[in-house]
Amino acid sequence: MDALAISTRALTRTFGSLVAVQDVNLDVSPGQFFGFLGPNGAGKSTTIKMLTGLLAPTSGSISILGIDLAAGPIEIKRQIGVVPEGMALFGRLTGAEYLNFVGRMYGLDRSTAASRAAELLDFMQLAEQPKTLVTDYSHGMQKKLALAAAVIHGPRILFLDEPFEGVDAIASGTLKSMLQRMISRGATIFLTSHVLEIVERLCSHVAIIHRGRLVAQGSLEDLRAGVAAQSHAALANADASLATGEQPLTPGEKLTLEQIFLRIVGGSRTVGQELSWLG
Repeated sequence: MDALAISTRALTRTFGSLVAVQDVNLDVSPGQFFGFLGPNGAGKSTTIKMLTGLLAPTSGSISILGIDLAAGPIEIKRQIGVVPEGMALFGRLTGAEYLNFVGRMYGLDRSTAASRAAELLDFMQLAEQPKTLVTDYSHGMQKKLALAAAVIHGPRILFLDEPFEGVDAIASGTLKSMLQRMISRGATIFLTSHVLEIVERLCSHVAIIHRGRLVAQGSLEDLRAGVAAQSHAALANADASLATGEQPLTPGEKLTLEQIFLRIVGGSRTVGQELSWLG
């Protein structure tokens, strides 16, 4: 049996007295398109930084592709790609120069790095202005370049932190096309995004973190079935439903990922919580 692509046990990170991530147990199988969701400040970016070796855990363990991250960080980093939320690109290089540099850093020979850089720039529709510096790229162009850099070495796992934020529909379509191609070839993708419609369309499995703790994990269908069962049980207690502001599901209703997310993290509001001056 293949090792899990990503596995954590009791993963915890504190910053002084602040507990950002607490006792998180994640299991991501090879080949999954995995969505990692949570409200702002829930611990998503902190978790990704720990999974990619950018931030040391306070306690707990991380295994990537069956390798303990603490014991083999360099071996793991050769096999993963990362698009961080801030992208961290080198602005004074052209797109081709940047991709060639990243490819060489991953150990590709000069010819392979140049060939893959040219292919990626063409695929991402970034080849038309070869002398343009990265700092002069639009936000969407920079997102596409960051993704190209993350995949130039053919990673087995790709970590994406808000890859669709600030990206127009055309660029978003290009990114989705590449991600689906990677999944079809057996790669694993670990995605965080606040755009739940995109997560629902792309991901087969989801985990939800809230206030640093993992509160749900499984396939979309499993989460949908679990929340539906809780809602049907609430039909027997109308007072409880009114108190939380939730509407129980009607028989046969299929929950969207947004509805699942809001019910799990308690995102609904009662009438008394609305802004009175907005009428």
